[in-house]
Amino acid sequence: MALGTTSFVLSSNLLAHRCTDGQLAECRLSREPLRSCRGRWIASVECRCSVAEVGSTKDEVGMTLSRRQVSLVGLCGHAASSLGWLIAEPSFAKDVAVGAYLPPVPSLEGFVQFTATTKDTPALRAGNVQPYKFVLPSTWKQARVANILSGNYCQPKCAEPWVEVKFEDDKQGSAQVFASPLVRLTNKPNAKIEEIGTPEKLISSLGQFVTGNSYDPDEVVDIHVEKRNDQTYYVYTLETPYARTGTHNLAAATAQGNAVILFVVSANDSQWASSEGVLKTVLESFQA
Repeated sequence: MALGTTSFVLSSNLLAHRCTDGQLAECRLSREPLRSCRGRWIASVECRCSVAEVGSTKDEVGMTLSRRQVSLVGLCGHAASSLGWLIAEPSFAKDVAVGAYLPPVPSLEGFVQFTATTKDTPALRAGNVQPYKFVLPSTWKQARVANILSGNYCQPKCAEPWVEVKFEDDKQGSAQVFASPLVRLTNKPNAKIEEIGTPEKLISSLGQFVTGNSYDPDEVVDIHVEKRNDQTYYVYTLETPYARTGTHNLAAATAQGNAVILFVVSANDSQWASSEGVLKTVLESFQA
């Protein structure tokens, strides 16, 4: 957002809470006057959740910015209210089953093929991640990924892992792709996953993204190494009773260019009991 040649930045710690489904987070500078604080100009931000347009192919931002303080650079002398509404751009999602738009897998009845392209994520557009693919049950839907989690704000030089895509089904579980900058794990450019370290070392660094909160090595019940089309994958099975993602988690990781790609399939007890085989098929199909 700019006023003439003057610009300002909303700090990312404002993105703290989620709007409900079908809503967008909208924010604008309030009419309160600017004030100085330690040499920086401060203004209040007013935010609201608004209903997204019916039929929109964009995901709502998934966050609401409650009234907070935001630093402004170089805005002294300008009326804050003249800047108008700031719209937090949403990430892409479709509120229809993937079977409606993804191609079926001939050898797997009831499954469709998802192949990520530059249209799908900021990291693919920035060239930080190469295309990856996996199969999904045709009834699943693409889930919403908030911009602050998608890495949209930090590409092409993100320092922390981000969420690429996520799909889910209330009855069967969820699948999501994380990408971690290679420099977070090793100093060697374009390192293969074997050069980063052992499977145990890798999961100790990325386990929190599998569970959604904390990682406990005692919750890992199986680790093995697979070759898929000459690419090495570390594959994990975790029983995670306290995980935010679910009590059962499957994961596969591989190194690809400037990133390590982590594919996570999650389920609660009920979902696992009815769909264990489906979830394992999803995990085993992952290729980067």
